[in-house]
Amino acid sequence: MRLTVEFTTEPFDLDEAPAHALAAREVIEGADLDAVDVGPFGNTVEGEERAVLDAVDALLRRTLAAGATRVSLQINVIAEEGR
Repeated sequence: MRLTVEFTTEPFDLDEAPAHALAAREVIEGADLDAVDVGPFGNTVEGEERAVLDAVDALLRRTLAAGATRVSLQINVIAEEGR
């Protein structure tokens, strides 16, 4: 199964990236994912189920430990061709 995840961490700081945002970027860039799009207002990743779920677990743990007060995420199953 393939998954896509969209997520944001808060609080926002438009002047410089907060520690929780840097932690999120480090987790995502170090994960075994097929597609990563990191932006100032939202992030999207895509990959196989195990890799995505492992990354989400690490993302939640690391960003909360780094000071995030809110992590919003949405996980979607990518439809497989022929199904």
